Amino acid sequence: MSDPFDGTERSLGQLVASATAEMSALVHDEIALAKAEIRQDVKRGGIGAGLVISALVVLLFSLPMLSFALAYGINAWTGGHNGNGGWNLAVCFVISFFASLLLAVLFGLIGLAKFKKMKKPEQSLASVKQTAAIVQNVKPHPRPATAEAARAAQDKAASVARSSA
Repeated sequence: MSDPFDGTERSLGQLVASATAEMSALVHDEIALAKAEIRQDVKRGGIGAGLVISALVVLLFSLPMLSFALAYGINAWTGGHNGNGGWNLAVCFVISFFASLLLAVLFGLIGLAKFKKMKKPEQSLASVKQTAAIVQNVKPHPRPATAEAARAAQDKAASVARSSA
């Protein structure tokens, strides 16, 4: 982009084209920032969703273990035994169930923590608000007077004064 205050005369069309190009670049940069922030949050959300789904799957597969544990427990309570002097099969199934339950709780807690880390794209929103505030308060700025520009303005004024006299 060229400097609008470089002392050269620019037409209104050039000024509008320059302003349009700068606004377009600004909007493009803000969209890129929003995409980057949203992509990061979507990744966190995906990991969180995957872990929550894993917790639900582990819990679902643990339910048959509880059913077997209950069945073997009732068998042992009514007089059945395993015959080798080791732990009762029902105790083994219950231990297995609680291990799966612990894993499901762990996955669920990690997944919820990932979901809680998701946030709105704050940098993009702040940048858009700042840009909107600046655009609302835009006023044309006079070009700085250089010696050549001042002489040209004086010559122009003098020629207008001569022609009207």
